[in-house]
Amino acid sequence: MEAGERCIGLAAGNTSEMSMMYFALTFFFSGILTCHGSKSAYNAVPQLLLVSFDGFRADYLKNYKLPHLHEFIKDGVLVKHVSNAFITKTFPNHYSIVTGLYEESHGIVANKMYDAETKKKFSPPHDSDPFWWNEATPIWITNQQQENRTSAAAMWPGTDVKINNTTPHFFMKYNVSVSFVERMEKIVTWLNSSNPPVSFATLYWEEPDASGHKYGPEDTENMRKVLEQVDDHIGFLIAKLKAFGLWDNINIIITSDHGMTQCSQEKIIKLDKCIGRDNYTLVDTTPVAAILPRSNKTYVYNLLKNCSTRMKVYLKEDIPDRFHYHHNNRIQPIILVADEGWTIVQNEPIIRLGDHGYDNALSSMHPFLAAHGPAFTKGYKQNTINTVDIYPMMCHILGLKPQPNNGTFSNTKCLLADQWCISLPEAIGIVIGVLMVLTTLTCLLIIMKNRVPTPRPFSRLQLQDDDDDPLIG
Repeated sequence: MEAGERCIGLAAGNTSEMSMMYFALTFFFSGILTCHGSKSAYNAVPQLLLVSFDGFRADYLKNYKLPHLHEFIKDGVLVKHVSNAFITKTFPNHYSIVTGLYEESHGIVANKMYDAETKKKFSPPHDSDPFWWNEATPIWITNQQQENRTSAAAMWPGTDVKINNTTPHFFMKYNVSVSFVERMEKIVTWLNSSNPPVSFATLYWEEPDASGHKYGPEDTENMRKVLEQVDDHIGFLIAKLKAFGLWDNINIIITSDHGMTQCSQEKIIKLDKCIGRDNYTLVDTTPVAAILPRSNKTYVYNLLKNCSTRMKVYLKEDIPDRFHYHHNNRIQPIILVADEGWTIVQNEPIIRLGDHGYDNALSSMHPFLAAHGPAFTKGYKQNTINTVDIYPMMCHILGLKPQPNNGTFSNTKCLLADQWCISLPEAIGIVIGVLMVLTTLTCLLIIMKNRVPTPRPFSRLQLQDDDDDPLIG
């Protein structure tokens, strides 16, 4: 019998040793899963604060000195780029964050909308009609309905609207003149002493978006000033939470809706040079223009198709699948998407030196995400997640059952302290490697245990009674 055959044959007779080794392996991995998969020992009813600084482009983090934000990240987690939803505008992406849905699914498909069936128009500040928001259920409603908890909001888009006949228990009606400090102090007070206690809260601030539009992201001096102010706001928020004794137990997510890119008067697409205004209605403007044809759709499409090489023209049914921007009646029959940095106008000069809304594959459109608190790991950095992934992560932290959504919870597992962070290919590789090692060791053990000793040459032991003399016949 060959050595390999003997190993296999003998293994059948030594199943007890192998069983013990496999039991040890199972026990080992169970210990790992228990250590990494058990729920963290933070508050029985966790608190989560979601903060958005509008228009905070991802690379601002590395291009500017932001000491308070970097200190926040050092003891928490950072996602360097968040791949946001198309179109990369404020209202659509803020609603994607809190619903986990693409824009075609939650219904806020642009900052300006028109519904052909009802003839209704949506345009901030005329945005409080529940009709526009009722296609989805944001997390502040789920938090109040599922666990009978309380939500609070400081001017996050949609929080002052009766969505499905419900608002957050505490909220501030949107007013751009209210300072960040006023908003923040109200939120911290609600988190600290409201009755019933607040478990989920949102806080929204218009900068650095407003300055990004005014100066453009390449105006480093003006952007430095506004980003330093934003960083001071973060420092003030942290100090306030510490003063109220909330800092050690509260979970905080700081993120944004989109980035920003530079525009100029030299990069303008004038529709009036291509098509008469009596042929269409411009529902939403640059850089993703929504066109409602008044005359023959094909005729309007062909005129626009030949208008400029610096924009893409799509019939609604031909919009690329990767945009997830098909299946909603509020998406207009023709969509124009300008190249990065280009502006679509009818004939007017541009007034913005920075803009957003472009293709969500562009890194300039990406925001970031940072998080801190007992639910999050410490000092961990990840390259990317999707905006829609934030929602299932927040539901997990709050212990809520998510509404149907487009997010993927596993994309955020490495950010969370109570999750075992390992990818499926890595897990398979580890298991295969361990099994190979165990099999080899088992075979070696069996071979050594059952090895036949090498026979020594025979020698007769001489006894005293032996007569060495030859026999005499």
